Amino acid sequence: MKLTLRANAKLNLMLDILSALPNGYHDLFMVMQSVSLHDLVTLEQNDSGAITVTCSDPAVPQGEGNLAHKAARVFFEETGLPFTGLSIAIEKHIPQAAGLAGGSADAAAVLVGLNRLCGAHLSDRDLIRLGSMLGSDVPFCALGGLMLAQHTGTVLSYLPPLPLGKLVIVTPDCTVSTGAAYKAFDTAERVRHLDKAGMFRSIMEADLDGVFRRIDNVFEQFIDVPERVVIKGVLRRHCAECACMSGSGPSVFGIFESEDDAEEAARALRRNFKSVFVCDCADRGVEIVDHQ
Repeated sequence: MKLTLRANAKLNLMLDILSALPNGYHDLFMVMQSVSLHDLVTLEQNDSGAITVTCSDPAVPQGEGNLAHKAARVFFEETGLPFTGLSIAIEKHIPQAAGLAGGSADAAAVLVGLNRLCGAHLSDRDLIRLGSMLGSDVPFCALGGLMLAQHTGTVLSYLPPLPLGKLVIVTPDCTVSTGAAYKAFDTAERVRHLDKAGMFRSIMEADLDGVFRRIDNVFEQFIDVPERVVIKGVLRRHCAECACMSGSGPSVFGIFESEDDAEEAARALRRNFKSVFVCDCADRGVEIVDHQ
């Protein structure tokens, strides 16, 4: 049996940190949106007795070093279903370590795909539980759409979809340490928290102007991404409704009412940045492409 899935990236339309938790994690408030930028993950059952992972990007860990490998292992351990062998092939398009949940999306695709291949009939709650064993973004990536994510990212609530328009995502050629970003929050003297109630109200009332005004990321107060200001300037000059960093960065996105404006912004940004994507919102975190 063979199954190919589209593992969609995510954007944080809002990311606020409420507090540090005693276990070292953080209590979060995030509004998350799946987008059509995606990896392709192919699962094929075999008789090898092993899990293998290969990836089109040589910079991405192969084998046990890939979160997709751990996802497969967790699936079989937790379900108790018989295991004969599995190959996982990842065609990579989502930039790594970019605030877009690329590795988490692949792991989520493995959970959703094995649920289908093996007939496990896992519920959304089951997928959230397994995903939380892998990483804070995996539960959302397994379900996707537009969701409110709370606590460590594992308390999820569906939100009504919004016609946000075209998205332009830019990933600068630099890295950001997520651990260092949270440490910067922990040691900050002052934190400007975001208008969470206003964002929730705007979403429930389908008030797009209100949503756009409140799109924000608390990490932007602590993380220095030198290109962020330049990218935001280009996005806004081309009529972006908003411009914001996703996750702990460094990716920055803009939302456009006009597809022409989005394409013009992308063309301007590609003069200086290699990783520029024009995409749409997605209704799901994982979508089945082919089942053989």
